[in-house]
Amino acid sequence: EVQLVESGGGLVQPGGSLRLSCTASGFIFKNYAISWWRQAPGKGLEWLTAISGDAYSTNYADSVKGRFFNSRDNTKNTAYLEMNSLNPEDTAVYYCSQNYGRPVNNQGAQVTVSS
Repeated sequence: EVQLVESGGGLVQPGGSLRLSCTASGFIFKNYAISWWRQAPGKGLEWLTAISGDAYSTNYADSVKGRFFNSRDNTKNTAYLEMNSLNPEDTAVYYCSQNYGRPVNNQGAQVTVSS
């Protein structure tokens, strides 16, 4: 069974940074891209970034390009989302997914940006 568990969320002040983790199980991690998504209060699901299985290729949405950075450690079956220069508009539940599809039944990590 494919499982992806996000962690590392929390409350951060505007301008601050946070790193999320996505720990995977149930599939050969290095063979799949990992995508990150978020859903802000009252809004739809937004794709943010994806990283290829070998970590050689990354893509970012314009809304986070230059502020968010995607990485992975295939020895730990874990992907990371480093988020910098956070602002209140980044407040959302953040999800990871296998490949480029939408997250399925993930719990997500709540990120709240507030002073």
